[in-house]
Amino acid sequence: MKLFTCQQIAEIDRLTMKLEPISSIDLMERAAQRLTEWIFQNVSCDHSFYIFAGPGNNGGDAFAVARMLADSNYNCTVFFADFGRVLKEDAVINQSRLIEQGKVLLEKIDFENSIPEIPSDVIVLDGLFGSGINKPLTGLAKAIVQQINQSGATVISIDIPSGLFGEDNSENDSMGIVQADNTLTFQFPKLSFFFSENADFVGNWHVLPILLHPEAILQSESKYFSLAKTFISGILKKRGKFSHKGNFGHALLIAGSYGKMGASVLSSRACLRAGVGLLTSHVPRLGYEIIQNSIPEAMTSIDSSDEIFTEFPEEELFSAIGIGPGLGKKSETQLALKKLLQKKPSKLVLDADAINILSENKEWINLLPENTILTPHPKEFERLAGPTSNSYERLQKQLQFSVKYKVIIALKGANTCISVPDGSAFFNETGNPGMATAGSGDVLTGIILGLLAQNYTSEEATLIGVYLHGLAGDLAAATFGQQALIAGDIINHMGVAFLHLE
Repeated sequence: MKLFTCQQIAEIDRLTMKLEPISSIDLMERAAQRLTEWIFQNVSCDHSFYIFAGPGNNGGDAFAVARMLADSNYNCTVFFADFGRVLKEDAVINQSRLIEQGKVLLEKIDFENSIPEIPSDVIVLDGLFGSGINKPLTGLAKAIVQQINQSGATVISIDIPSGLFGEDNSENDSMGIVQADNTLTFQFPKLSFFFSENADFVGNWHVLPILLHPEAILQSESKYFSLAKTFISGILKKRGKFSHKGNFGHALLIAGSYGKMGASVLSSRACLRAGVGLLTSHVPRLGYEIIQNSIPEAMTSIDSSDEIFTEFPEEELFSAIGIGPGLGKKSETQLALKKLLQKKPSKLVLDADAINILSENKEWINLLPENTILTPHPKEFERLAGPTSNSYERLQKQLQFSVKYKVIIALKGANTCISVPDGSAFFNETGNPGMATAGSGDVLTGIILGLLAQNYTSEEATLIGVYLHGLAGDLAAATFGQQALIAGDIINHMGVAFLHLE
């Protein structure tokens, strides 16, 4: 799915009206119907609604939804926030239709003393402001938002929480943003929905299709995308009847050190579950029995050091190489990593301590082969690329890093973001908070390595790997719950995740 800026979405709306053709008021009616259908499916008519409508198109949506809810015997009160602005034409039409219907109490808020007390047991429908604002809310608007947030009522926001900007909120005022429980967004999620600092404002977001014209979407270019199941399923390769293990690559995993062999075990198991034909796990001498006993399917390469990584086998023997989980940062390990980078392996995945070593030796970043995959968490990325003050700034720095060094970065977290050398970014929607557990990142490294060795491109291996990792985590959480989930559960659910995709 393409993701667009709010300005681009407004242009897609305009093109839809031209190409379909459809009037703006009829497009608003269509959007209001989708909103109302979601409410019918998720909110009982036993609940009363306090509906806040502003002077723009979001207010028009709110007026229309109030009318439709009232027609189905929902108890609604509409509060029109009069900020001294002229109502937009479609908002005027829907306000008039609501008045003509005569089923809904309509009250006006034009100064702070007229802001109503909001009972905690009502449902608030937030239609104050849409995605077009670019300045923090002040005065009466901010006071209404604060009253909503302090009420304890369940809040549903139309398209975007009022006061939230669609992209960069670094200059916004968090005290002037509605804290929604659910955000019902039209056709596309907004970019700001994917950023952790906005989670308390957006709540759970749901995309409501409103049939914006396919040609308008096609004509609109974007560098941002959301990963969809159909896309991932479409790039998965099918196995031929006469395939053998030699057709699915030979991966080399360099992971583990004394006291951290679990990272090697988890990453190795995940690599095998990803379908690699052969796996060689390179471990310190004291890790030999652990790997042989834990993972009989893997071959083992033994380092001359008892405890750390100091050397590697001939890289030409392998289809892809992964390095980093549980590695440690001893000087001998750092030197061995540098030597590996100097060999310029054609397919390479770096995680954890391999990334931390790069951060301490930034001149080595230039040694990274093109399309190297890096899988940092946010702090590891900032150690590598420099500090940032918010997620939007970090995204821009991530894109710049991928373009400059021609590498792929999977920045781990909720909605893991994958940036690629052409400047595009992909946001993942699988996964859950239960995956915030020790070893989860080691599993991701193994999955990506296993796919990379099977002759997927670096970009394909990363996109599939991140999506599959999250999907397996979701299936594991459905079995064990989020609190009890451990990294091994993700590996154990990979087979079912593949079946879901196939």
